[in-house]
Amino acid sequence: MKNLRAIVLFVFGLGLLVTAALFTLGFLKPKEAGVLIESTPASMVFINGEQIGRTPYEITRPPGEVTVKLVPEGADKPLAPFETKVTLTPGIKTIIRREFGDTEETSSGEIVSFEKIGGKEAELALVSVPNSAQISIDGRIKGYAPVKPPIAPGEHQIVVSAPRYKERTLSVKTLVGYKLTAVVKLAPSGEVPKEEEAPPQQQETLVEILSTPTGTLRVRDKPGLGGAEIGQVKPGERYRFLEEDEATGWFKIEYQKGKEGWVSNQYAKKVEGVLAPTPTPTPTPKGT
Repeated sequence: MKNLRAIVLFVFGLGLLVTAALFTLGFLKPKEAGVLIESTPASMVFINGEQIGRTPYEITRPPGEVTVKLVPEGADKPLAPFETKVTLTPGIKTIIRREFGDTEETSSGEIVSFEKIGGKEAELALVSVPNSAQISIDGRIKGYAPVKPPIAPGEHQIVVSAPRYKERTLSVKTLVGYKLTAVVKLAPSGEVPKEEEAPPQQQETLVEILSTPTGTLRVRDKPGLGGAEIGQVKPGERYRFLEEDEATGWFKIEYQKGKEGWVSNQYAKKVEGVLAPTPTPTPTPKGT
């Protein structure tokens, strides 16, 4: 009985020694998380408010949420610092890249992080700033961000692009049982959008009003002096030609939008040109 008790105590003690040794060697310690931070230009790195180095910076640390702040240095002009919160995953490296501009708007970069989801598949989620950037994976367009395209485990090349923004390319490796999330910030390209060329305006037959003794010309409801006055037009103005009266030679014009009338061919002539906006007649003294 004493021998059995001694054996049990020996095995138990040996187990404690093995466990202690494994902890010492790190086999049973919780896996730490990795973080890689790169920037252009180089920047000071702060994690949870503590200055810990400068880029490029790589470290392993306990998993969990951390606040990362990057303060650019050595630039000819002031550049906008960057701050973000990321959740570090055990055994996984989170990547932060930043290209500083003088403002947040002109800066660019990406944050690639992982989330354990279990299962036997890999997942991918892509977010862009600005929204709705085009996403291409391995040379094939997969849609517009935000998007969660099907993805096989392994290495992939992602291209994020948008009109008037600089394209960004990133290489990622998706893992079984994890969702990879990439938040990609694009910087404006500085290109000024080209104005669309207006289609050439078509020439048409117009009626140009000539000089009159009174400075105006009557518009009548029918050709000839017997027609009632319905409006007046001024010398130098042009109107759309509608028809010509064979008997009198008078011209029918559209003197206001939706309004038609006749003017004397003695004080008007037909020309070819492009119609300007129709002038709005104003009351004037009686004319010719």
